[in-house]
Amino acid sequence: MAVLSRWRVLLGALAGLLAATASQAAEWTVRPGASIAAAIARAAPGDTVRVERGRYEERLLIDKPLTLRGINRPTLSGGLRDDTVRITAEDVTIEGMIITDSGDSLLHQNAGIYVHPGAHRAVVKNCDLTYNLFGLWIEKANDVRVESNLITGKRDYRSSQRGNGIQLYNTTGARIIGNRIGFVRDAIYVDVSHHAIFRGNQLHHSRYGTHYMNSYYNLWEDNDTYLNRGGLALMEVRDQTVRNNRAWGNSDHGIMLRTIQDAVVENNVVAGNARGFFIYDAEYNTLRGNLVIDNLVGVHMWAGSINNTVERNDFISNREQIRYVAARDVEWGSKAGNHWGNYLGWDRDGDGRGDVPYHANDMVDRLSWRHPMMKLLLASPAVQTLRLVGQQFPLLRAPSVVDPNPHMRPHHENWRDWLGKHFPGSR
Repeated sequence: MAVLSRWRVLLGALAGLLAATASQAAEWTVRPGASIAAAIARAAPGDTVRVERGRYEERLLIDKPLTLRGINRPTLSGGLRDDTVRITAEDVTIEGMIITDSGDSLLHQNAGIYVHPGAHRAVVKNCDLTYNLFGLWIEKANDVRVESNLITGKRDYRSSQRGNGIQLYNTTGARIIGNRIGFVRDAIYVDVSHHAIFRGNQLHHSRYGTHYMNSYYNLWEDNDTYLNRGGLALMEVRDQTVRNNRAWGNSDHGIMLRTIQDAVVENNVVAGNARGFFIYDAEYNTLRGNLVIDNLVGVHMWAGSINNTVERNDFISNREQIRYVAARDVEWGSKAGNHWGNYLGWDRDGDGRGDVPYHANDMVDRLSWRHPMMKLLLASPAVQTLRLVGQQFPLLRAPSVVDPNPHMRPHHENWRDWLGKHFPGSR
């Protein structure tokens, strides 16, 4: 009974402490004509500053934990100077605001919202960040959450003079969820940032949909990258998971894997790009279950990209399935095989796999890469004879991607839905 009594006293004290803490949090309401900065100055840590609909021309410094909440989407304009909002405290939340008109200094990295080093656990959600140089610049701040925002840049600037939609530098544990980002330099730029999740974002009309550098243990899932120059660029990284994404209609590549190890790239759709996958200096990665369709080049691979596991992918209607630059064959599909839309073999035993291996490239392919005008003659009897001679005399055969177990049917039943998803004017 004594022990039970002590527990009751302890729980009662804890409940009283929580109630006292809750009762201390206050709400401050800012109406048009008043100052948001003045309300932030009066607020105590943990308070909420409510901003009613209107236009407020001021730049904010949030240096204490609080919530800045827009009511009916008020507009905060930074007057085209510096950062519109600077966050220097931990545990700051901004929601429901239109934040616009940052400065345009790339040297000072002007942003709609600049999350300074140490401002951990910042949350930005349901905001419009528009006509800022950088939408969000997040530096050395961990466990930041950016969710359900619309981010557009200074569309009248040249691409090289714009900032990025979201910039992550030297962070851990970021959650970038459900944002729509376009008309910036790179929609999401990730540098030295680890254990992050990027899910459900739509990234378009930028240089790169996303640009990874030197970042490990990140998840890229269920995102759309379209009508950019490049879709997803993973460079000098390792231990990435890239799954269930759609990269289509990009004028260069859909997914770039450059200097990357120990990544899993699975169940993605890569359609209508100039190059579906661009794979350079990539080792010990797994590519499985991807649909690579209707690209000018399905996969462009070189620079020692070996020791990768490539299984159960579909390569359909690409003008060139594989552009492979190396001195020896590399084998894909040794266990489960891949489907190749231009496979001309047969399946006598009806097991669903071709009886002869698939070779992605031959001597004619190599000559056409070096001499593009030769493509005008690809249907001629002379070129077909040259291709036949190369098959009969192995010494003339070019190194190629070889699949010993090609699947006769594609794994993706809806592959036709992805035909024609091209960058405007690219075909």
